[in-house]
Amino acid sequence: MFFDLSWSHILILLVVTLVVVGPKDLPKMMRMVGRWTGKARAMANQLRKSFDEMARQSELDELRAEIQALREHRPLADLEQSLHQSILPPEMPSPIEGSQTGLHEPLPDKVEAAPAAPSAHEQDAPVAP
Repeated sequence: MFFDLSWSHILILLVVTLVVVGPKDLPKMMRMVGRWTGKARAMANQLRKSFDEMARQSELDELRAEIQALREHRPLADLEQSLHQSILPPEMPSPIEGSQTGLHEPLPDKVEAAPAAPSAHEQDAPVAP
């Protein structure tokens, strides 16, 4: 796409352009070439953006189609059913429903304090009958 121009080729082009166009009209021509270059770059950027947008849109369409296919076919439906099934045999009670350990029993409303242990000076004192 790009021309393989060395500095000597560019210098020859500038000299030929200066001779053909003339020093008086050279700034006008350079301005015109600059405008054309700017328009060409703007069109190339717009084309690139439109291609990127089309590619992004096609990727989104593919993703939407995959999601819709997954919703329709439900490949993990068997896994979902097996997760909801109990692993305990039907005759065995569930540990949540009836606990033998007492972990799920309600706590009493009042907790009675245990009798205090006698202090050291009370143990040495004689007990009156």
